[in-house]
Amino acid sequence: MDKSRERRESLVYHAKPKPGKTEVVPTKKYNSQRDLAIAYSPGVAIPCQEIEDNKNNTYKYTNKGNLVAVISNGTAVLGLGDIGPEASKPVMEGKALLFKIFADIDVFDIEINEKDPQKFVEIVKSLSPTFGGINLEDIKAPEAFGIEKDLIKGLDIPVMHDDQHGTAMISCAALINALDLVKKKIKTVKLVMSGAGSSAIACAKLYISFGLKKENIIMVDSKGVINEKRTDINDEKKFFITKRDIDTLEEAMIDSDIFVGLSTGDIVTAKMLKSMAKDPIVFAMSNPNPEINYDLAMSTRKDLIMATGRSDFPNQVNNVLGFPFIFRGALDVRATKINEEMKKAAVVALANLAKKPVPEQVNVAYGEATRLVFGKDYIIPKPFDPRLITEVPPAVAKAAIDSGVAREPIEDWDRYIETLDSRIGTDTKLIRLIHRRAKSRIKKLIFGESDQLDVLKAAQICKEDGIVEPILMGRKKVIKKLMKSIDFNEKVTIIDPKDKDQVKRISKYAKVLFENLKRKGKTQKDVKQMLRDRIYFGSMMVLSGDADSMLAGYSRSYPSAFTPILNTIGKSKGIKRVSATNLMLTKQGPLFLSDTSLNINPNAEQLAKIAVNTSKTVKMFGIEPVIGILSFSNFGSSDSKEAEKISSAIKLLHTNNPDIIVDGPIQSDFALNKEMLKARFPFSNLNGRKVNTLIFPNLDSANISYKIIKELDDAISIGPILIGLNRPVHILQLGASVEEIVNMAAISAIDSQRRKIRKK
Repeated sequence: MDKSRERRESLVYHAKPKPGKTEVVPTKKYNSQRDLAIAYSPGVAIPCQEIEDNKNNTYKYTNKGNLVAVISNGTAVLGLGDIGPEASKPVMEGKALLFKIFADIDVFDIEINEKDPQKFVEIVKSLSPTFGGINLEDIKAPEAFGIEKDLIKGLDIPVMHDDQHGTAMISCAALINALDLVKKKIKTVKLVMSGAGSSAIACAKLYISFGLKKENIIMVDSKGVINEKRTDINDEKKFFITKRDIDTLEEAMIDSDIFVGLSTGDIVTAKMLKSMAKDPIVFAMSNPNPEINYDLAMSTRKDLIMATGRSDFPNQVNNVLGFPFIFRGALDVRATKINEEMKKAAVVALANLAKKPVPEQVNVAYGEATRLVFGKDYIIPKPFDPRLITEVPPAVAKAAIDSGVAREPIEDWDRYIETLDSRIGTDTKLIRLIHRRAKSRIKKLIFGESDQLDVLKAAQICKEDGIVEPILMGRKKVIKKLMKSIDFNEKVTIIDPKDKDQVKRISKYAKVLFENLKRKGKTQKDVKQMLRDRIYFGSMMVLSGDADSMLAGYSRSYPSAFTPILNTIGKSKGIKRVSATNLMLTKQGPLFLSDTSLNINPNAEQLAKIAVNTSKTVKMFGIEPVIGILSFSNFGSSDSKEAEKISSAIKLLHTNNPDIIVDGPIQSDFALNKEMLKARFPFSNLNGRKVNTLIFPNLDSANISYKIIKELDDAISIGPILIGLNRPVHILQLGASVEEIVNMAAISAIDSQRRKIRKK
C-alpha cells in the first residue's frame, strides 16, 4: 500500500462514522423513569452507603473489578518519540480496544499532561480508586522504571508498564521454544541485546529469571557495548556491565547464540550473522524495520530461527499475546499486584500453547495454505488464537494465588475456564457443550478419508483433545506421510480396506451385507468388491460394532456417499425417510435448519415426520425445540398447493404430536422476529417464544438458505446431521473445514453415546 493511501485510510478509519475507537455502553436498563431513579438519584445512595461501610463492596456494586486504566504521558509513543499526551490518545484508545476484544476488559484511556515522574505518580495514585488495574504505556526510560516501581509499591491493585514487560514475556516464551528446537540450554547460551531501554532491560532480567547467566549477556546501546570503560550509563544499565574487552555490536556478535534487537532497523549485517554460533536465534524486533531484513537473514543462515515484531513474517513477537490475558487473570482473583511469579506463569503458558495443535480458524486466518505446526516458523502462538483466553489467565491466576497476592482465590477452575471462554465474543457455548459431552464417554470414530490433510488434522485434534478415539481410514502410506508432516505422533489405528490384511474382515462383513442386498440383485462377489469401498467398509465396521460411528463424504458428492450408508446401515425402526438438519450458530443464537441435504420435495406427512425427528435431535443438545414450518405465506393467507402442504403438515403435528411447539405456514421473518409475530399473529403457538428450528418446504429452499446464512452471517455450521439411520454415521459437506469436521466428530460421538447398541 502506498503511503498516501495508507494515510488516507487510517485517518478515515479513526474519524468515521464517529471519531475515536471506543465508547461507553450502558450495562443496565435505562428505559423507564424507575430505572433512572435507581441508576442515579435517589436509588444510587444505597450502594454508596454499602461501599462506605466496606470499600471491597466497590467490586460488588461497580465496574471496578473489570476496569483497567491505560495511562500515558506521551513521552515515548511507538517509534514517534515524545509527541505529547494528546497525540498519544489514538494509541491508548487502540490499546483499550485490544483489552476489550481479546479479554473482555473495559478500559478508560487517560492521557496525563505531566513529565515530572513524582507528580505523574501522585496523579495516577489519586485516580486509582476508579480502577481494578493500571496499564502504563509509552512512558520514556529511565523515568518509566521509577514510575512503575513507585506505583506498585504505593497501590494495592495490579500495575504493569507493558512496554517493559509485555515484550519481555512474549519474547521469553519464544526464546524457550527456540532453544528447545535447537537443543541448547539457557544456562550456557551467549546473548547479545541491542538496545538498553526499558523493554530491553526487562527482557534481559526476565531471561535471567529463567536461567540465563548475567555474565553471558552483552548489552549494546547507541554508543556501543555497555562495559567497564563507559562512564555515561545510568543505574539500570550498570547492572549489565560486561568485563569483556569489546566495544562494538560486531565484536559482540562473534560466537553468540542469540541476538535480541529492541533498537533500530538494519544495524545487523550478513557478516555479523555469519559470525554467530551454530543454530543462531535472532529476535529482530525493531518496527517497522527489523535490525536485519528477514529475507536477508534467512538467505544468509539456513540454520537460523528468527522472530520479528512484524505480522508479515513468521514468529511475530506481539504484546497482545500477553497484556490482555495477564490483566484478565489478575483481575479475576483481585490480585494486589502483578509479580514475577505471574509473569513467569504467563511465559510458560504461552510457550506450551505453541506446542499444541493449532485450531483450524487460526490456520485460515493466517493463509489458507498455511498449516501451523510447532517448529522454526512457529515458536509462539498467533494473536488470534482463541485458546489464549483459556490458557494464559488461569496460569496467571494460579500464580497469583500461589504467591499470596490474590484476594479472591478461584475454587472451581472448570467453571472459571468456561467463563473465560464465554468472554471472547463468539457464540461458542454450544460447541463447548458438544465437545464436553463427547469427552464424557470416548467413542471410536472412523474418519473415512484420512489421507486428506484436513480430515487428518481434524482427527489429530480429536485425539489430542480427547473428543473421540480416531480410526484413520485411507491409503496407509499417504496417511503416515501426512501424519509426519503435522507431527501427529499419537498411536492410532489405520485401516485401508484394499489392503490384504483386511481379507478376513471383508469375508465376515460380506455375509451380513449380502443378506441385506441379495434381493437387490447383488451377488456375494459383488458385495466383496463393494467392501473395498471405504464407506461400505466403514459402515459395516459400525454395524458390526468394530467402531462406534463414522464420518465420510469429504471428497465425494452427497448422494454417492449416502447410498452406501443407506444400503449398509439402513433406517432406524419406524423411520420411513432419513432426513438431515444443520445447526447454525448465529449472532442470535443456535438455529436448526431441516431438511438441508436429502428430501427434495417432501409431502405433508413427510414434512411432519421431518419436524418430529428434528425436534428429537434438537433435544439432544439440551435445547427445547420451537419450530416454525416455513412458507411464502402466513397461516393460510394463500390457498396454493405449496401453502396447503404446510397447513396439512401443521394439522398432523398438532393432532399427533401436541407436545411439540410448532406452527405455520409462516414466513421466515415473522418466525424469527418475535415483535412482528406478536403484532400481526398473536394467536400463533410461537408467540412469545424464540424460534430455534426451521423446517423448509423443500430441499432447494433449505440448502440455499443455510449456505447463505453461513456465508453472509459468518455463522458456524455444524452438519448436516443425519436423522433416522440405524447407526450413528454422518456425511460431511464436500470439502468441509477442519473445524466443521471436529464439530461433526463430536456430534457423531454424542449420537453414539445416546444409542444403546449391542455389539454383534
